[in-house]
Amino acid sequence: MSRKINLNADIGEGHGAYDIGDDEALMKIIRSASVACGFHAGDPRTMHKLVTLARDEGVSLGVHPGFNDIWGFGRRRIQMSPTDLEYMVAYQIGALQAMACYGGVAVTHLKAHGALNNMAAEQEDYAMAIGRAIKTVDPEIVYVVLPGSQMHKAAERLGLRLAREGFADRAYEADGSLASRSKPNTVLSDPTAALEHTLRMVQEGEIVAIDGQRIKVEIDTLCVHGDEPTGVAVAGVVRKGLEEAGVAVVPLTDMDL
Repeated sequence: MSRKINLNADIGEGHGAYDIGDDEALMKIIRSASVACGFHAGDPRTMHKLVTLARDEGVSLGVHPGFNDIWGFGRRRIQMSPTDLEYMVAYQIGALQAMACYGGVAVTHLKAHGALNNMAAEQEDYAMAIGRAIKTVDPEIVYVVLPGSQMHKAAERLGLRLAREGFADRAYEADGSLASRSKPNTVLSDPTAALEHTLRMVQEGEIVAIDGQRIKVEIDTLCVHGDEPTGVAVAGVVRKGLEEAGVAVVPLTDMDL
């Protein structure tokens, strides 16, 4: 296999007695896990469970910070000062680092969740706030970014390692941003369609937007959403299809970033 790619999932997004997604099944397929840290979802026991699963499955561990918005699952846009946002992100990094100590593993990447990810892709001040939190807490943490976004620029400006992310199960607008979930057919729940979309990104370096335009893109990591009911099925088909196409699916720590 000559090409390497990382397959990641946003995971650990239940809360208390409530589970969202099949974390155990996903962890046997993905190679990196982005774990919710209590603001949009997650709690200490959930984080501890995911840390242990990551260790046992050889999956690299990342922090998945979001807005303080459990009711809205972190998908509602919140305006706040960049300084407050920086501290909020640093707080969530520290929470997962503490729980990671129980599994003897390290937190090696950060991928923002939901509305925070979308806003940081568009807004320089939000992108830089996340980057400053990484640089202060642990500058070795990889900043997972949408290619060409403000997060991408912030990572380069701050001298941080970055991983360019594509989405196996989401449709795109012509400007390279993710199409809103409020639009029909923007979440790819059919595993075959998700694999076709993924192989085009990985092998041809392009995405077909919802209006039919073709967008050039380079990616290092692919995301499957663990909160979707079809997440496990999509992840399984995507990983199998990539490997059958000669692409090695590896932890983010094994990528040349």
